[in-house]
Amino acid sequence: MREVGKIWMNGKLVPFKDAKVHILTHALHYSTAVFEGIRCYNTPRGSAIFRLPEHVDRLFRSAKLYSMKMQFTKEQITDAIVKTVRASTLKECYIRPIAYYGYGTMGLTPTPNRVDVSIACWEWKVGESKAGKITGARCKTSSWLRIDSRAQPMQAKAASNYANAALARVEALKNGYDESIMLNYHGKVTEGSAENIFIVKNGQIFTPPLASGILEGITRDSVIQIIRADGGEVIERDLDRDDLYSADEIFMTGTAAEVKSVSEVDDVIIDNGRMGQTTKRLQHSFMDAATGRDERFAHWLTHL
Repeated sequence: MREVGKIWMNGKLVPFKDAKVHILTHALHYSTAVFEGIRCYNTPRGSAIFRLPEHVDRLFRSAKLYSMKMQFTKEQITDAIVKTVRASTLKECYIRPIAYYGYGTMGLTPTPNRVDVSIACWEWKVGESKAGKITGARCKTSSWLRIDSRAQPMQAKAASNYANAALARVEALKNGYDESIMLNYHGKVTEGSAENIFIVKNGQIFTPPLASGILEGITRDSVIQIIRADGGEVIERDLDRDDLYSADEIFMTGTAAEVKSVSEVDDVIIDNGRMGQTTKRLQHSFMDAATGRDERFAHWLTHL
């Protein structure tokens, strides 16, 4: 990671290398943190942050689910994100706001500790998520089940949820795949380790419902809105592994992934193994919206 700009920590911009926390920070030991992943894109009108209000809203919803008393308002966090991106001097970047129970009292109960907030951003390289952008990603159905709301609040974008996802991602990589696909306790398809999933079958587009235990992805919502604005329809319903194997196309969505194609699942080639026309069209449509080339979605951009 190239250290550029500064990192915002509890109201102050500090040098990148000095953004440190105490070893006894509660979140480090017990995963008591919530966060967001946000993208800033270079547009014809300059740098713009994609769907910033929605990301900040979700950060605060996540914090509420973990009984976090935020010391900053949504307006202050929004302003801090903009300031951090400006301080980076990057035209495009990945932005990571994180709220976490800090240093003070050790033990399982987090609430005696103050909730600290930090915001960092860094240069995002295409190579970080190239699988699925040009050639399709090879995916493996994970042996790890996706945890659901009986265990933890899945509508929170919480660090603890991603321990489950990391196990699935590492398993897939160790077995020679690009990404994992996780099933829930009922054997239904949920999502990838860090992406929502869609399939195309006989001209129809399907995606698992929120009730399956998935995160309410902002890129997922963006793609659904784009499809509907173009006169299409997305059907939310439970999906089985069979639905993946027999799909005409599979694609995934996420802040880092944007829109990426899946060419194989468990060594089953999806259709002809090439990126499908629906996926290709949505890749272009999403990037047009994210980079300000589609005026219909100009309200999604916060220009710097």
